[in-house]
Amino acid sequence: MANSELQARFQSPLAPLMEQFVRTKQACGYRFGEGTRMLRCFDRYLTAEGLLQCELPRALVRQWVAKQPHESARTQQFRISLVRQFAGHLGRLGYCAYVPDRSLSTKASSAFCPRIFNHSEVQQLLQAVDQLTPNARAPLRHLVMPEIFRLLYGCGFRVNEVLHLRVGDVDHDRGVLTVREAKFGKDRLVPPALPLVQRLQRYAATLGSRPSDAFFFPSSHDGPLSHPTVYWLYRELLLRCGIAHGGRGKGPSVHDLRHTMAVHSLLRWYREGADLDAKLPVLATYLGHQSLAGTQRYLHLTAELFPEVTVRANATFGDVIPRRIAP
Repeated sequence: MANSELQARFQSPLAPLMEQFVRTKQACGYRFGEGTRMLRCFDRYLTAEGLLQCELPRALVRQWVAKQPHESARTQQFRISLVRQFAGHLGRLGYCAYVPDRSLSTKASSAFCPRIFNHSEVQQLLQAVDQLTPNARAPLRHLVMPEIFRLLYGCGFRVNEVLHLRVGDVDHDRGVLTVREAKFGKDRLVPPALPLVQRLQRYAATLGSRPSDAFFFPSSHDGPLSHPTVYWLYRELLLRCGIAHGGRGKGPSVHDLRHTMAVHSLLRWYREGADLDAKLPVLATYLGHQSLAGTQRYLHLTAELFPEVTVRANATFGDVIPRRIAP
């Protein structure tokens, strides 16, 4: 990277070492996008505080990793982890660097309380998004958004997974979508239900022939749509449907459509008499979970929302739904 580009990214005396740290992470196979963005924030802070030498003083580090107003515990933990890693990198190179202790972080709540929509609410949302009309800033939104929201609920996609789909990732003949470099850096194949595949086929035909590397859901500038664009439209749809929203950070979030899909799937399998224990790995693979631990939460959630599941499922399959252990 040229020096001019380096200076555009990092400004403090630690700039060359930060760039080296980022390159090391990427060489190990990490995309490190969010880490790089947060490292730039740290760099701007060090510059503003007048750091003059290649070092990480204790006072500056502790001030920066302190919990900020309205910041979640998870974000603070991420910042502390990033500084710990960077400080370790400096230490290995012989520089003086304070390594913040993990205990400085605020304990994150372990509560898992997404907003699970009922089927009627999901139908309301889809009907509302179908009624969108184009405008000057989003001339394709009446075509793009109905399919995006159906993928978020129908396949349980993460928002960024949908927004970064390319034309070549959508195989209309086989009815399979390829999610590339998802949350844990792995690709996965996702087969939507046939009606959704047919919708995607009609959508693609409407937009006409496009290069395989073009974004399947393009913005007005042919790049990917942004997460805030989807979020603010989602807020508008909730308002139209009369579904209460607690404000930013309080939900229901767009991600709750993914949670809803998981719970609805488990409930449908249960009502069909399927072996939920055997179905968990299927759901985990479909959602792109790294392990069954994340998927297991949906069993608890399904049982809490539909108590008859626990009684009847355990009577049929044994203790399929593990009991919560009181803290």
